[in-house]
Amino acid sequence: MIRALAAIVPLALSCTVAASSAELETTILPELPAPVANNAVVSVESRGASFIVSFAGLGAGKTHADTHARTFVFDPRDAAWSEAPPVPGDVGRLAAVAAAANGRAYVFGGYTVAEDGSEVSTPWVHAFDPATQAFEERQPMPVPVDDAVAVTFADRYIYLLSGWHDLGNVNLVQRYDALTDTWAQATPTPGRAVFGHAGGIVGNTIVYCDGVAIEPHPDRRRDFVANDECFLGVIDADDGRRIDWRTVPAHPGPARYRMAAAGVDALNAIVFVGGSDNPYNYNGIGYNGDPSQPSGGALIYDLERQSWTQSKTDAIASMDHRGLVEFGGQWLTVGGMLRDQQVTDRVLAYTFD
Repeated sequence: MIRALAAIVPLALSCTVAASSAELETTILPELPAPVANNAVVSVESRGASFIVSFAGLGAGKTHADTHARTFVFDPRDAAWSEAPPVPGDVGRLAAVAAAANGRAYVFGGYTVAEDGSEVSTPWVHAFDPATQAFEERQPMPVPVDDAVAVTFADRYIYLLSGWHDLGNVNLVQRYDALTDTWAQATPTPGRAVFGHAGGIVGNTIVYCDGVAIEPHPDRRRDFVANDECFLGVIDADDGRRIDWRTVPAHPGPARYRMAAAGVDALNAIVFVGGSDNPYNYNGIGYNGDPSQPSGGALIYDLERQSWTQSKTDAIASMDHRGLVEFGGQWLTVGGMLRDQQVTDRVLAYTFD
């Protein structure tokens, strides 16, 4: 099923904005083996080395036939990318999410696209050892989701926030225990259920923003609308299933779709990079029929000050991301789409002051 947007809802700004800076650096990482967008990406410490892994995604052709399950691994010991075995399942997929825990990279779900445009959310969960490049099947998601946000707590628990399930969005927070290979339901998200949102975690504090929500009508079919809601959740120290969700003011500018985001411990902040203010189908063409373009700069939510900073840079704008990953003190986007929906093999690195 193709997710269609009839209109984009204009968004209001209601926050304090400060000036800051982000710089695009010449990354020490080479280009990916092939251009890829909408890929699940993660950095993971394993056996004394810091690996970067890209799972599945969309190739340069941007058709249903260009969805794939290829796995790319950057091994710092060789300073090179290699192609590992594909993500199990024998089918390409989009909008999977990845997270690291206990020395493994975990890849969750995603959706398949048939020739007729129909989409199916997949339940699969796999652990991946980047040192041996071996996959291990884990317990599937209780409710299969794609286009969700994944965050790791205490190097053990991975929380999947909201996302799309086959026919609509869900407000679930599904918690995976990487140690026991079990699932539990945590406190649901408090706002509208969304897909294509972004977020990160510092300590036990989660922040997520934006995405696309469903808007019903009394006399016609539902619309999918851009959503500017942001929420902060504090994971309970005694019961990790309990999350104290609170509202956060919307960030500067319009809502964005498929940003790269992560929690940055050194800043005590959640950082969001890129994305697009025009939600789009997997080929980069907006649900409203207009080609989508990436947004530049970064948005930073300071957890101590509870305020937003907007950073404008000359960095290359990009979109269609599934995560922002740390490597060598820099923060990387791995693949994605550049201007005019160009699927890229570039690895772009940011530093934040």
